[in-house]
Amino acid sequence: MTDLRLNTLRSWLKALEASWQLDLDSLTPASADASFRRYFRIESKKPGFGTLIVMDAPPQHEPLDAFIQVDLLLSEAGLNVPKILEQNLAEGFLLLNDLGTKTYLAELTNESADHLYKDATHALVLMQLASKPDVLPNYDEALLQRELDLFPEWYLKKHLQTELNTQQAEQLKKSFELIIENNLAQAKVYVHRDYHSRNLMVTEKNNPGVIDFQDAVYGPITYDASSLWRDAYIAWPEERVIDWVIKFWEEGRKAGLPMPNDFGQFYRDFEWMGLQRHLKVLGIFARLFHRDGKDGYLKDIPLVLEYAIATANRYIELKPLARILESTRTNKG
Repeated sequence: MTDLRLNTLRSWLKALEASWQLDLDSLTPASADASFRRYFRIESKKPGFGTLIVMDAPPQHEPLDAFIQVDLLLSEAGLNVPKILEQNLAEGFLLLNDLGTKTYLAELTNESADHLYKDATHALVLMQLASKPDVLPNYDEALLQRELDLFPEWYLKKHLQTELNTQQAEQLKKSFELIIENNLAQAKVYVHRDYHSRNLMVTEKNNPGVIDFQDAVYGPITYDASSLWRDAYIAWPEERVIDWVIKFWEEGRKAGLPMPNDFGQFYRDFEWMGLQRHLKVLGIFARLFHRDGKDGYLKDIPLVLEYAIATANRYIELKPLARILESTRTNKG
């Protein structure tokens, strides 16, 4: 199956060889993500390009329409996203310019963080300012609930083989209701949905380069901020996180984004949105292992769990959820 697609991909690139001055022998894997998509690099002798990225997205699993739509939206908003140079929708291939190999995750240090996050904040505000309803799918109650349900289904039952008792199941249900109520009460903007250190590239111009945005939706204004600063792959001291979120809130308000006048309210929304995301991510990381055979995300579970426990413990109405989460930490051994 893989070789078959690779052969089809090579045939498509062969047809583009002359116009893009491609070196077909230079095709090498660039990365794979948590879905069916794969990425390759290929060298181009065309002036001003160097290397290009080839996206392989099997149409039956990963139709390209959403990627192309969001790519154009974000480009028009002023973000540095891959330029679509060639497309083959029928077979699921794109030729893109290359945003480089330096991820935020690889480049973030105590010294570089303020500067890199400042750029990421500015890009986030630009994206949110471009927001309009009825363009992207709604991050509605049903979707928020489906995501939260991944936690009991995949993390508790499948990964930890834990069954909640009747009281715990009721507490979890009530906690989910409170979380969703908070999430839906927030102002709505364009949401990248994976705006974190692995999907931001350090670029010389218009930093950061932004990738992996095809699942974008129209939803809560704190979602991408919680992805960025409660990142599953890198943790920061709470005082630095608060400082960065304050800067985002200040820049957003100055630009006219619909943010609360009270930072305390905004930070609470940020925390509750982050909690929704972390519960979902625990389920997704477990599912990637048990269903898809990808064990690379298991090592990231402890940090995500700690985020979720810390947040739930800070709010009296979420204490029962904190106890459930703490019991899974014990169970995990």
